[in-house]
Parts: sequence; C-alpha cells; structure tokens
Amino acid sequence: MKRFILSLFLLLLPSVADARVVRVEILSRAPISGDFAGHTYERITGRVYFAFDPRNAENRKIVDLDLAPRNANGEVEAVSEFVMLRPTNLMQPANEVGVIDIVNRGGITHFVFNLGRNGRASPESKEFYGDALLMNRGVTIVAVAWQWDVLPGGTALHFQAPPVGSPAHPITGLVRSDITIDSSRTWIPLGHSLAGGALGYPVANPNDPANTLTVRDSPTGARSTIPPTEWRFARVVDGNVVADRRSVYMARGFQAGKIYEVIYRGGDPVVVGAGMAAVRDMISYLKYDPSAVAHVKYGIGYGVSQTGRFIRHFLYQGFNTDEKGRVAFDGFFAHTAGAGRGSFNHRFAQPSRDAQPYSTFFYPTDVFPFTSPPTRDPVTGQRAGLRDNLGGSADTKVFYVDGGYEYWGRGASLTHTTPDGTRDVGFLPNERRYVISSAQHSSPGGWPVPDSARIGGANAYRGDPLDQRLALRAVMLALIDWVSLKIEPPASLYPTLASGTLVRPRDERFPSIPNLPVARNPHQVYQLDFGLRWKRGIIDREPPKVGAPYPILVSRVDALGNDLGGIRSVEISVPLATYYPWLLRSEMPTGKDRLVSFRGTFVPLPKTEADRRATGDSRPSIESLYADKSRFMTKVDAAISSLIAQRFMLPADSVVARARMSDIWDRFGASK
Repeated sequence: MKRFILSLFLLLLPSVADARVVRVEILSRAPISGDFAGHTYERITGRVYFAFDPRNAENRKIVDLDLAPRNANGEVEAVSEFVMLRPTNLMQPANEVGVIDIVNRGGITHFVFNLGRNGRASPESKEFYGDALLMNRGVTIVAVAWQWDVLPGGTALHFQAPPVGSPAHPITGLVRSDITIDSSRTWIPLGHSLAGGALGYPVANPNDPANTLTVRDSPTGARSTIPPTEWRFARVVDGNVVADRRSVYMARGFQAGKIYEVIYRGGDPVVVGAGMAAVRDMISYLKYDPSAVAHVKYGIGYGVSQTGRFIRHFLYQGFNTDEKGRVAFDGFFAHTAGAGRGSFNHRFAQPSRDAQPYSTFFYPTDVFPFTSPPTRDPVTGQRAGLRDNLGGSADTKVFYVDGGYEYWGRGASLTHTTPDGTRDVGFLPNERRYVISSAQHSSPGGWPVPDSARIGGANAYRGDPLDQRLALRAVMLALIDWVSLKIEPPASLYPTLASGTLVRPRDERFPSIPNLPVARNPHQVYQLDFGLRWKRGIIDREPPKVGAPYPILVSRVDALGNDLGGIRSVEISVPLATYYPWLLRSEMPTGKDRLVSFRGTFVPLPKTEADRRATGDSRPSIESLYADKSRFMTKVDAAISSLIAQRFMLPADSVVARARMSDIWDRFGASK
C-alpha cells in the first residue's frame, strides 16, 4: 500500500522530462480479472495535463499556439482524457511496446483487433476484451483524446484545447458547414452530422452580412442563396424555436435530397493542432519520462478512418519529433485513411469533417501531396511527398492499410500513383502498403446479414460482411515485430497499374447481376484553393475554389466481381458471394448513382445452374464451383493454409475463418 501511495504521489508531481506531460491525474485504477497469456493487467483512467512552449521549434508547427493564453512559465496548457491498459507483472518478458490508440471522435478503436469481445461485460473483466490479441503480447495500450469538437458527456474521451485570442482581443474567421439532407427537417446543427455528432463553432454575430445559407442539387452544382429573412441561427427544443449560435433554423424546412451549406463568421476558435502535439507528447512521456505511469521502449500509433488520416497529417507536418528533438513514434498503423489528411491543424479547423461520396464536400481532407515519395502536382507544379518533414524520425515504420472501399470512397489510388494517374509510385523501404480486397470501410458488416438488409428487387444485402479483422490482426503483429524485433514484414500487396489490377471506374467490367446497378462514380478529389493565407493555416475563401479533378482509379474485379490485387481473404479465395466494397444510394431520394458512405454490398452466388440460367446471372453457380460442402471445405482449408504462409492470417485464427466459411455455406450454399 505504501508503494502504491508513493507511486500515486509521484504521478501528481510535475514531470522531470521535457515531453511536456506535466502531470497525470488518475481517476480510477483497477485490476482486470484473469490473465492474458501469462500477463496480468490493470485498467487506468485519468487526465493528462500538457504544456507547450510556443518558442520551441517543434511547436511552431502548431497553428495559432502563439495566440493562446500562457501560464506563468510562458507555456500553453491543454488536457486529455485517457484510458490505459497496463501490464502489471513487469518482471515477465514483454515486447516493451506501447500502442497509442488515437481515438476516433472520442471513441476507442483498438478493439478491432480483438475477437470474441463481450462489450456488455465490465471493462475490468477479461470477457470484455475477448481474445485480447495485443494484451496477450504484453503491450501497453493507451487510448488518448486529441479532438476538441467531441460533444461533452457520454463515454467519449475529451480534449480541452487552448483557446485562441481573448475576450478583450477576440478572433473571428470564416467557417463553413454543409450537410446532405435525406429527410426533411427544420433545423441543422453547425457541427458535423445531423445527429449532432460534433461541436460546431458558434456564430460570432448572427447579423453579420458574411453569414449566408445556400442550397444546391449536386456537389458541384450551382448554389442558390436563401434570403436571410427565411432562416436564422436557432434550433427546436420541445417544439419551441430557441436562439442557438451553433444551429440554423428555417421555418419552411430543409428539403430532402438537397445539399445545404452555411458560411458564417465564427467565433471562439481553439488551438486545434494542440491535439497533434498531445498525441506526440503522450508517447514521448511513456518512452522517456522516468516517472511515467507506464514505461515502454517502442511506440506505435494506431488510427482508423479519421485517425488514419490524422496519422498521414501528423507525418506530413513533421510532428514525430518532440520538444527535445527525440523520436516520438517508432511505427504507425494508418488504417482506412485512403489518400486523406484532414482538418487537424488550421484556424477554425473542424476535425470531425471528412470527405464522403455524397456529403461533407471540399474540406481540406484530400490535398496534395498524397504519396510518400515526392511527386509533382501537374496543375500547381509543386513537388512534395508525405514524409518530407520527418527530419530525425525518417526511419519510423509505417503501414498503410486500406480496403476496397477506400479506392471508391477515399481516393486511395492517389497514395501510390502520380497525381495524373498515369504511373505507379510505390512506397519507401520503411513502409508497407496492404489492401484487403473487397473489404468495406474499417470493419466488417454484421453477420449473419439480416433479412432487413435485403436490397429491394435483388438477391443482395446492404453491408459487406467480409471479415477483414483476420488480416488486420496478422498485419498488426507484423508491425509490432518489425518495430521491436526487427523482423521484416510481408511485402506490400496492393493493386497497381503495372499488374493491370488498377483501372479507371468506367473500364471496370462488373458481372451481370439481376436488378443490381453497379458503381461508376467514385468519390472525386479536386484541386482546392482556400485563399492566400492557407499556407499559414488560415482559410480566407469559403467555399474554396474548386479546380481540376485528380484521376481516381479502382481495383479491377474478377469474373465474380471481387477485387484483385490485394490480400484476398478466404471469403474471396473460395467464394460463395460477391463482396462489393461499395453500396449505391439507389434507395435514397437523390444521388442514386453515388455511394453510401463507408458501406459495401453482399451478393450471394446463385445456388444452382438452373437458378443462374433462370435469372441471367453471369457469375458461376455454387453447384458448378464446389458440388458439395465437403469439397468446398477442402478448398477453404487450402486457402487458409496459403494465407497463413503469406503471414496474412494468424495460425490461431484458422478456426474462426473455417467456422465462418462453414456458416456461409449453411446459409447460402447449394446443399448441405
């Protein structure tokens, strides 16, 4: 007990290191029941207090840090909430690895690596973590907040970013909020998503003539201005219209199928980029501070979707060196980022904003450069690469992992072709690129697919259940081994022009499937001009000037419609269905030929030759491919063995893979 009290006392003292974690406040600390392959763990929650010196060269990258209030030491303060899973039997061998879960909109994301989780169990019980892949390796896991616009309350992790300016010297600027309306309503929050998924900047002056509301019918369509007499900054509460500086209200209602856009002069900005420095300093604290609550030798950052883009942004802006010039992260796993970066370090940045196929248009998400090796932009003439600014941390190892969706919905081909789409570019020696063929965005759709997900008129279902987690688990352990044990990972595997597995969408040859239209319009990436001060992190032009489009390429498909060129999971190697990584808005009011964000489509093969001929399906029948379940499972076993040999499946996961394939046969196969 005395040792614990002394340890807690030390945690509350200022840090002696310059990672600029000045204090850690522990709010809860409890053991997790059971053991994890010989390791025991405790779960710690708390707050991390940071201080950033605006005079430090590594902090000059943080936009507006010099305009934030300072403490007595001349530093700018910020606070993150965190959750830590810490191994407690430190005398046992471990990988000495810490994984920072760069949480997505306040939500913990590393659970994608755990099979068999029971999310209803207590987080202090082993059952909550399922098979706990990383914990079985003795990895310290820290989920840390970095994003200022996460709504208060709930279970999300929050970050208190420093304010910019002061009441005596307020700073304002142009802010843009857009939303695609698929059902009519009378008010819209200014933050990202109709559900109020993020906090928007408040309007500085509701009567400012800069405030405008427009409507249009398509992303690049002409905007029509709605007269200011027809709308105001307000929302509906219990049937009453109340003034609200973070919402817009229109009595006649916002129409379904329209794209609305509010541009206004916002107030109360914060130092958004302080979140990037907080992530940097958290891993430096664990690596270098002798009084840290946990100690690691190697640090790996994991981010998915939004936070995969965060990693790309972090690399490009050179945040991987701490205030003392030391390497922060030794490795990164950027998951389903596509070609994106994001709104993570500029004035009035909205980190929750992204770029989706039919919403959130023209934010600084998909911006040059896209590739790691430098390339030249054909329009601006700029030559740059994603890792130009890494300095002393240039040896940091990076995995870029996408699914098929990212080629259709996130411009992923730009990460490995020239900006004009004519040549392969590739990756650096300390990088790997893995694409999980036909996978939808970030995680598999639910299994079994429910009848309610059936697409009207077709033998197809909304949601792509391809279990990409099995490949993700193998790849994550490969990164850990590369960073900590210097074991070379598998070679990159992704579609290329040279192999013929990367094609223009209009050249894609999909199979003929009855009553199921196919995708032809991927998310389009454009040249964007945000104004003369954009290089300084200030937007002067809203909406931005939209210039030439960048060519977007997608994975070529096989005769069944499944992607080629990447990791072909067992579902693709021994198929019973077509796994499209995209889903069309065919059941939406407008934009029916565009994509639904993040979701794929599951299309079982015809069971028999008679079924195939009767419907006109061009794909082979299950009957013709396998005859019976026994022969099917023999091929499944061979595919599993091949994936294990390639190191894209863990041997222990063969049981899960085999059980899933058996279940697919029982539900959709030709016979028992």
